[in-house]
Amino acid sequence: METVSQPGEQTGFGRRKVDTGHANLGKSELAGPLPDPGHPQRTFALSTVEHHAPIVGSTARPLAWQGEDDTRAFAERLARHPAIADAFIALHGELGAGKTTLVRHLLRALGAQGRIKSPTYAVVEPYELPGLEAWHFDFYRFDDPREWADAGFRDIFAGPGLKVAEWPEKAAALLPEADLDIHIVLADDGRRQVTLRANTARGAELLS
Repeated sequence: METVSQPGEQTGFGRRKVDTGHANLGKSELAGPLPDPGHPQRTFALSTVEHHAPIVGSTARPLAWQGEDDTRAFAERLARHPAIADAFIALHGELGAGKTTLVRHLLRALGAQGRIKSPTYAVVEPYELPGLEAWHFDFYRFDDPREWADAGFRDIFAGPGLKVAEWPEKAAALLPEADLDIHIVLADDGRRQVTLRANTARGAELLS
């Protein structure tokens, strides 16, 4: 299994065309309020999960990834949604949370082949995928706003294609609003606790 990590990050679970897995159904308990059905934002939080199905957009179940198979299954379901083609997805989480692993499985599910590199030093890695273009951003080392214009990032985010960004808070003043925020927390027992939040109509569609 290929492991790609940022400096100091051990993914424990991860350019160019995205493999796949399975998870068990089981009991779960919501840790926060249910979403307001009249508001385009949906929030899903996790408190305790024995076994679960990593279902995108489930209003009844929070998400937890007990291992890489769960991360892969979530990515594959997300990749099957048509709205993914022009989405901006922001990934939040500390080093080792599994952000790069999720991107790797998402790109594989979308048809990427060959090595999928972490863009920690390059800031962005582009992908020509079947039927769409994709860009994987990692703003961990981003500290010069001039690079935003010089590198053409403004044009990328204004155009079509999938944009996935790790460490979006490092470029928060320059980034547009993400269609979907994914927060990943590594629990003491090794599970990934996940919160999904849709900020736009496209994000809500991804969670439908």
